Formats: sequence, structure tokens, C-alpha cells
Amino acid sequence: MLSSIFAIFLKDLKSELRTRYALNALFMFVVVTISVILFSTAGESLGGTLLSGLLWVVIFFSAMSGLSRTFVSEEDRGTVMFLQLATRPSAVYFGKLLFNLALITGLNVFIVITYIFTMENFKVKSFDVFLICLFLGGVGLASASTIIAAIIAKANTKGTLYPVLSFPVLLPLLMTTINMTQLSIEGATLAEASGHLRILLSYSIVVITASYLLFDYIWKE
Repeated sequence: MLSSIFAIFLKDLKSELRTRYALNALFMFVVVTISVILFSTAGESLGGTLLSGLLWVVIFFSAMSGLSRTFVSEEDRGTVMFLQLATRPSAVYFGKLLFNLALITGLNVFIVITYIFTMENFKVKSFDVFLICLFLGGVGLASASTIIAAIIAKANTKGTLYPVLSFPVLLPLLMTTINMTQLSIEGATLAEASGHLRILLSYSIVVITASYLLFDYIWKE
């Protein structure tokens, strides 16, 4: 099981490094989006709430521009049948999840570094709260994006359908991460942010568990 998961992760990683489709789309979207924010807010003094919201808007739409390829690429290459015969559905799901998690983690690191250097008022006082928020937010984003990508893989309007389905599912996650990011800017402790922390942890557990239970039916449909 673990070897199959790791094999699928390596397959997707090597394929992405060879084509760089998702990487180019993700990083170009980040650069363009942050540039637009800078030009539109030139001379403005932005508060912590607005900066936190803008950060997760950039993360959300950047993820939407690249993570949808997780299963769509298998349909385009015609390798779905091979994966169905070669390994168990659960191995496919967790291998894809691991790849998306690695992709979103690298994306988040790039966005945060760029954001800190370009947004003067974005000063994080509680780095432990912020890093935990960033990690759990990434896990939740990757887990929900993976199962939604599997659902829309066979649809005709994949590009349009993906963000439309993702937004209502990810809205509770985004609201919680925005609030927790604001707390990290204000210097809150982990104890003060524990309510948001439990929500993020519960969200990831529920989505991953539900995806694991449902993926067999989605994958073979």
C-alpha cells in the first residue's frame, strides 16, 4: 500500500517536473495577482484583516489554477484504466493527495515570502500560530481539492466547474484561516487561537476520511 502511494506520488512529481504545467501556472498566477494588488493599493494603508483576506484569496485562486490537473491529466493521457488495473483506489487517492500537498506547501512558502517582502504592513507577531495555520490550511486545501478534481475529471467543462465546486466546500476553511492569520498578526498565543486550530484540524480529518470512503465509487464511475 505505502509503496503504491509513493510510486504514484513519484510518477506525478516526475511528470510535473518534466512538463511544469502546474508549476508555471501557479507561480505566474501568484506573481500577477500580487502585482495587481500592489498597483491597486499603492499608497493605501491596509489593516491586518484585509491583508489576511488578500493572502488567502491569492492562495485559493492560485491553487484553483493548478490543482485541478491532478486527475484531468490522467484522463487526457488515457492512463486512468492503467491505474485502475495496477493499484487500489485508496493508493491512487493518497498518492494524489501527497502530490497536491507537496505542491500546495511549496506554493504557500513562495506566496508568503513574496507577500512579506511586498506588503509592508504584513507583520506576523506569532509565527507559531501563523505556521500552524499555513500548514493545516494547506492540508485542508489539498484534501478538498484532490477529491473535487476526481469528481470533475470526466466533465466537459472542467476549468469552469472546478472553482465553482471548490468554493462552497472550502469556504469554512478559508474563513477560519483568515481569522487565524489575523490573530497571528495581532500576536495571539496558541491558546487564544485554539478554537480555530480545532476547526482546521477537524476539517482536514473529516474531508480526508470522507474522501477515502467515497473515492472508490468516484474512481470506478
